[in-house]
Amino acid sequence: MEYDGAVKGESQRRYCLDDYFAVEETSQVKNEYYEGQIFAMAGASLEHNRIAANLLSFIRPSLRDRGYEAFGSDLRIGTPGGLFTYPDLSVVCGEPLLMQGRPDTLTNPTMLLEVPSDATREYDRGQKFALYKEIPALREYVLVEQDDVLVETFRSTTAGSWERRTYTDLAAATPAPSSTRAVSPRP
Repeated sequence: MEYDGAVKGESQRRYCLDDYFAVEETSQVKNEYYEGQIFAMAGASLEHNRIAANLLSFIRPSLRDRGYEAFGSDLRIGTPGGLFTYPDLSVVCGEPLLMQGRPDTLTNPTMLLEVPSDATREYDRGQKFALYKEIPALREYVLVEQDDVLVETFRSTTAGSWERRTYTDLAAATPAPSSTRAVSPRP
């Protein structure tokens, strides 16, 4: 894992998944888990939070009548490859499926959205996206930049590849499952 958010002084220790869940229950910060390592997730900037909150408030009502449900960054997702993390926004088509025994861990997101920071941008586009692609239900991955007008969408194709589209005009870009409409990152 390239993201350097490892729990201080614990980077060499290996944790089992039950240990991670125990840490999560008492931790005051969110933690990511992958390959026996626990990584503390840094707090987000004001602009990051504005963008994520505005996207959730825009997307959530527009999806209700279409059989989708949107969730914010407090819902953890688990991937088949063993990554447990908190995307900025996740969308489910149909009934949310939770990890057995974990009412706080979603396993079937249809769309995941991240607002990358300078510290996470490479990881969000690389290793994290590779692990997200392993989720059978995932159809779309969206990156919304916080310092530029830039939205990247990656949509799975019937051939099993991922089609990338880039939007630099807010009038043309709104992350929503298989549709685009404008949303401003400012209130």
